Amino acid sequence: MDVRVGDVLTMKKQHPCGANEMIVLRSGMDFRLKCSGCGREFMVPRNKIEKSIKRIKRENEG
Repeated sequence: MDVRVGDVLTMKKQHPCGANEMIVLRSGMDFRLKCSGCGREFMVPRNKIEKSIKRIKRENEG
């Protein structure tokens, strides 16, 4: 799965704050994500994130 820094991920499940969009700050074996609702940053393993992504919005796409 091609996930890059700056992408906005729409997740299948919501964050506890109610938002379901996350911004990718770092990618690799782990992802560093930032919640678009509350601004909390957290690290998640790649295999867990790849299962829960619904859609990827690129920074340069409209």
